[in-house]
Amino acid sequence: MIGIGGLTPADRDDWQTLFRGYNTFYGRTLPPEMYVRAWNAFQEDTRMHAFGARVDDRLVGITHFLVHASTTAPDVCYLQDLFTAPEARGRGVARALIEAVTEWARGRGCSRVYWSTQETNATARRLYDQVAVNRGFILYQISL
Repeated sequence: MIGIGGLTPADRDDWQTLFRGYNTFYGRTLPPEMYVRAWNAFQEDTRMHAFGARVDDRLVGITHFLVHASTTAPDVCYLQDLFTAPEARGRGVARALIEAVTEWARGRGCSRVYWSTQETNATARRLYDQVAVNRGFILYQISL
């Protein structure tokens, strides 16, 4: 059974382990203060939000998301980060997290939930193709 809910102070170490795994997957190394910043924002739960997935009372997945305005629709929800512990993959954890964010966004009147992933992330894309529509957009970025 997968339980989805907000992150509590007791989740801090497990959350950081999972978030570090997510960043490692994407080839990023964050300084410690970025983990502190993100954790504090999730605990405030105003601008940035987070859910955790638990199996047997153990945190095995995380997602981070936020709401922003849109010029063409009511507010939209951006699912920024999604990560499942390697030993929990293939058990429905990521799907449950996406569903929880979708329900959360629906309850707040958002018009859509969206996210991006690397083109080469074939494992995740198999799930994403089942639960969402790939609209064919290509992401560009200017680092500052």
